[in-house]
Amino acid sequence: MDFESSERPAGPRREDVLPATAAAAVKVVIVGGFGVGKTTLVGSVSEIRPLTTEETMTQAGVGVDDTAGVERKSSTTVAMDFGRISINEELVLYLFGTPGQQRFWFLWNGLFEGALGAVVLVDTRRLEVSFDVIGRLEERGVPFVVAVNSFPDAPEHPVEDLRSALDLPASVPLVLCDARQRESSRDVLMTLMRYLHSLAVTPEAS
Repeated sequence: MDFESSERPAGPRREDVLPATAAAAVKVVIVGGFGVGKTTLVGSVSEIRPLTTEETMTQAGVGVDDTAGVERKSSTTVAMDFGRISINEELVLYLFGTPGQQRFWFLWNGLFEGALGAVVLVDTRRLEVSFDVIGRLEERGVPFVVAVNSFPDAPEHPVEDLRSALDLPASVPLVLCDARQRESSRDVLMTLMRYLHSLAVTPEAS
């Protein structure tokens, strides 16, 4: 058999290879309720082809998953989303998107292992789905920022009103974003990085 001419594994695509200059990697988790745009954010900002675990929603979820406000949604993340973005030549963020339905929240334990911080995505049409999410992060002591995802039919509120409704401390950053836009999603991640840096420099800020 001619091993020289045998087909060899193609290996990773060139754009998926970790930059040789990368010196540090940070794990970040993207969390939020069902249908707030976590998969969209990871996909829009990732410099590699994102890994998704989207599955078609079936009758099995009827009466179990709360789809109020997102009735047209036909697929859902059942395990996680994964992406990667280089902040600069040396710093790389690994992004892990969590499933939104509460019946899959047991997977959060593994996804949060080793995470430095989190982004909480919020939909103003369904603010109430964010309360438990934020509560779980506070219980775990995971630093986070809140990003209000802009949906075409979502009501707009002043940032301070949203902060009050979500019962957020003044120290926790709250920003507006469009998860479909790469630059907007990147700005959210940069806000998290700046917040984590401020906590490292002045721990009492937390």
